[in-house]
Amino acid sequence: MRIGIAGVGRIGALHAANLAALASVDEVLLFDPVPGRAQQAATGLGPGVTPVAGFDELLAACDGVLIATPTDTHAGLVRQCLAARVPALCEKPVAGDLDALAGLVAEVEASGVEVLVGFQRRFDPAVAELRRRIRAGELGTIYQVRAVGNDATPPDFGYLPASGGIFRDLLIHDLDAVPWLVGEPVVEVYASGSVLVDKAFADADDVDNAVVVLRFAGGAHAVLVAGRHDPLGYDHRLEVLGSRDSLAVGLDPRTPLTSLEPGGPAAGSDAYPGFGERFSRAYRGEMATFVEVVAGRADNPSPVRDSVVSLRLADACERSRRSGTPVRLDHAIEVGV
Repeated sequence: MRIGIAGVGRIGALHAANLAALASVDEVLLFDPVPGRAQQAATGLGPGVTPVAGFDELLAACDGVLIATPTDTHAGLVRQCLAARVPALCEKPVAGDLDALAGLVAEVEASGVEVLVGFQRRFDPAVAELRRRIRAGELGTIYQVRAVGNDATPPDFGYLPASGGIFRDLLIHDLDAVPWLVGEPVVEVYASGSVLVDKAFADADDVDNAVVVLRFAGGAHAVLVAGRHDPLGYDHRLEVLGSRDSLAVGLDPRTPLTSLEPGGPAAGSDAYPGFGERFSRAYRGEMATFVEVVAGRADNPSPVRDSVVSLRLADACERSRRSGTPVRLDHAIEVGV
């Protein structure tokens, strides 16, 4: 099997290394619009990884294509994959706004071509096990969900104006994962944010710390907390409290948190420096699953339609932050089960 990657920046190079390590992948082909970048990435990854000159050449040679180019190119490249009948995995967001995304969802579903969205937490073994236990009823009635998402270091300030803001960029992963776990539509959203890390976020009309409250149709609530700077390391955790059990993911010896209780855990010196290290198992699982979907041996666990939920919630968060009031979602969209 031959898998192509369009875009070999940090995330594309990570995906290339994980694909090259799979026995079921014979060759990984790389394309990047930046001259020389694909050649440089291929050299660092060794045999079985080959640069190509253009996206058309990549598409013609591959059984599946992974899209990790700049956001504004995603929808167009996905459409080229549909026209060529080549399955694709596209990094989020697949489209920049809800109207554009709705149109693309219709095209994908009419084509019958599999398109996965790169929400890597769906492929994380611990998150998948948490979902399995929720679906099996082991937690009973879900009462509360708590999510923490803190970057170790702020993103490059030059990236901020094009990032879409904290809700579309950082919190979008929780806005996908939490409804996917709970399995109910969100009916109300409240969000608040502050600029505490650097004035550059305010200059970009964004915030660097935010809190989101989601209310689900069944009455459960989720509280999502996110920030752009944790001096101790990268910290992304989920906790679910139910009537029968309470479970957490992302809580381990590398969690950058110190308890003041006697004998409590202390933040270690080897905290996760970033998302690549924290979600290494998830990214490996994502590539393995993509290959199985391309081969027709697995169902798509992250379809494009599901990404409508997180983008709609991110928009509601932004409206709530600006208005200071909750946003009611009268026409709730159910996440896939």
